[in-house]
Amino acid sequence: MANLVSSWFKTTRILPENYIFPVDERPGSVEVPLCRNIPLIDLSTTQSQIVQEILHACQEFGFFQVINHGVSVDLINDTMELFKEIFNMPVEEKEKLYTNDPTKSYKFFTSSYNYIDEKIHFWRDNLQHPCHPIDEWVHSWPEKPTNYRNVVRKYSLEVRKLSLRMLELICEGLGLKHGYFGEELTGAQLLSINHYPRCPDPSLTLGIPKHADHSLIPMLLQESIQGLQVFKDGQWFNVAPVPHAFVVNIGHQLQVISNGKLRSAEHRAVTNLREARTSIASFIFPCQDTIIQPAQLMSDLEVPRFQPFKFKDFSRLFHEKMGDTEAVMKVYRIKP
Repeated sequence: MANLVSSWFKTTRILPENYIFPVDERPGSVEVPLCRNIPLIDLSTTQSQIVQEILHACQEFGFFQVINHGVSVDLINDTMELFKEIFNMPVEEKEKLYTNDPTKSYKFFTSSYNYIDEKIHFWRDNLQHPCHPIDEWVHSWPEKPTNYRNVVRKYSLEVRKLSLRMLELICEGLGLKHGYFGEELTGAQLLSINHYPRCPDPSLTLGIPKHADHSLIPMLLQESIQGLQVFKDGQWFNVAPVPHAFVVNIGHQLQVISNGKLRSAEHRAVTNLREARTSIASFIFPCQDTIIQPAQLMSDLEVPRFQPFKFKDFSRLFHEKMGDTEAVMKVYRIKP
C-alpha cells in the first residue's frame, strides 16, 4: 500500500532513484512539439465523410480524436470527477481498495503488474477492471465512493457503444461485411484509469513508457492537461487535449486484421511538475480463444502479412516482451 505514488508524492522534493529512467528512455528537458495535424473527426457529419477521415487517420497516424460522439458531457464530467476522487481519498480508504491479486477481477496498484521485479518504476497509480458483459462484473467493482457502480456502469456502456460504432465505420472503410466485428472479436472490455501525481522532475521519469496497445481498439478520455505523446516520423509529439473528446487509436489486433493497412500507434505518458493528471482508457479485446488473422480485404489475391494466432497467445507474448511492439509483431509477421 505504501507504494502508491499518490499516497507519498507530497513528502518528497527529489525524484527517488528507482523512478529515474535510463538516459535514452527519458523524456528529457527538450520541449516536445505539439502535433497540430492529428485528425479531429466530427461524428455529426455525413457517414461517407466520417469513414474516409477515419480511414485516412488510421493509415497515416494510427491515432485520431472524435467530437460530437454522443456521450453526454455530464456523464464524462461525473466519471472523471469520480475517479479523481478515488486517487485523492485518504490513505486508509485507498488501503481497503489496494490489490494486485491475480485472482481478483479488479486491480488497484502502482506502476505495473510487475512492481516487485521492476528495476525502474512508472510514476503512476492504476485502477482497472473488466466491464463486459457488464452484469457479470459490476458486483465485483469497488463499493466506494457510493455512486461508483452506478456512474461507471453508465459510462462503460456508453463508451462501448461508441467503440463498436468506430469499428463499424472502420469495417466499412476496409470493405469488410457489416457486423464483421462481432462478439468473438469484441467480447471483452477493460476499463483502466491512470493517475499521474505531480512529479518533482518530469524530465527523468515516465508515467507509461513507449508502447502500442495489444487490444482491438482503445478509447481514451483525458483531462485538459497535456501528458499524452505519440511517436511519429522518428520523434515525439504532444497530443493536445480537446475538451470532452475521445482519443482513439489502433490496437495490434486491428493492425493484423487489416493486414497492416492500419497501423498501431506507439505512445507514452509523461508527468507534470505542477498538476496531477488522470486519464480513463476503455479497451475492447477479443475473447481469449478467438483466432486473429488478416481478413480478406477487397481482393482475394492479397497476400497475408501475418500468420493466424489465438488472442490469448498474443497477449501472453505481449506481456512477456514487456509491450515491445517490434519484438511481438516479429513473431507473427510473415517474411516476404
